[in-house]
Amino acid sequence: MKRLDRRNFMKVAGAGGVAATVAACDEPAAPRISESMPRLNWRLTSSFPKSLDTIYGAAEVFARTVGEMTDGKFVIQVFAAGEIVGGLQAADAVSDGTVEAAHTASYYYWGKDPTFAIATCIPFGLNSRMQNAWMYEGGGIDLMNAFYARYNIFALPGGNTGAQMGGWYRKEIRSAEDWKGLKIRIGGFGGAIMSRLGAVPQQIAGGEIYSALEKGTIDAAEWVGPYDDEKLGFYRVAPNYYYPGWWEGQAMLHFFINQEKWASLPKAYQAIIRSAAQTADTVMMARYDMRNPAALRRLVKAGAILRPFSEEVLNACFKATNEVYAEISAKNPEFKKIYDAMTAVRAEDYLWFQLAEQTSDTYMMIQQRKNTL
Repeated sequence: MKRLDRRNFMKVAGAGGVAATVAACDEPAAPRISESMPRLNWRLTSSFPKSLDTIYGAAEVFARTVGEMTDGKFVIQVFAAGEIVGGLQAADAVSDGTVEAAHTASYYYWGKDPTFAIATCIPFGLNSRMQNAWMYEGGGIDLMNAFYARYNIFALPGGNTGAQMGGWYRKEIRSAEDWKGLKIRIGGFGGAIMSRLGAVPQQIAGGEIYSALEKGTIDAAEWVGPYDDEKLGFYRVAPNYYYPGWWEGQAMLHFFINQEKWASLPKAYQAIIRSAAQTADTVMMARYDMRNPAALRRLVKAGAILRPFSEEVLNACFKATNEVYAEISAKNPEFKKIYDAMTAVRAEDYLWFQLAEQTSDTYMMIQQRKNTL
């Protein structure tokens, strides 16, 4: 066999490479997506004020990402709660076509049907990673969208607060008996469980909570967590800061899109919307994880007293919660179907999380307390 001359081979290969490059340059470039797609202008109503930069900001991340990925051909303008419709009217505005999209918490609409709540969170449900696992890999998105279809809504996950705190209390909660007669600002499913325990849930807008606590109109209030709670100054009038917020082990936000508008989008734009929503989902959680620790330190320095709910209190809440789920499941087949799918994931994931996840985190938390990190 004749030995290949390395220098001749390189000359031939080089010439071939140049020829191929020239040929490629002679071919017309493939059109960019922005040149072949329509120009669209959508309005998105947020359920949140601009002052909540973590939550409201997720909608801005979403809109900006869509714009950048389409070279500005698909513009989504974000409006704060109240600029088009009130925060709790966002779902209706999407359903009836007043706006093309909304950024909201699905559990705000649990009064229409308790099934709405599962997409955001329900008491003693999933943590944020489990919620993502269920939504993206466990069929949760499809299950919820089959439900949302009756309201002319298509939805995608769009952010998470992570596990929330248990709220601010003027007096300590030492036993389950202390819930009785307690006037607490709490909404959604958590309020229903509180009622079962004897508390008196109050629906009060965020900007009015401090005044209600200061005047004694309410005895306690829950909001989100350190970063958001710090802005509202609750520690000045209700210093007992309890944890965990068992009614919100995480809270997933969603982008609601008018179903007809979604169906009319080119497939490329649908893919961009999905990608932008996932970007917002990741960014919102990351912002909370970065900002909550420093805010918690500031709150404690300012006088907040951290207190855990006792196991007795949590057991009473867990029992009442399961009673409510059983009652709803008995009369609402749609709720039962999705609840059963979610709790199957809960059982399996906590089997796994208590091994590597919990033991690793627990060890590192011990090191944090020893100041060795």
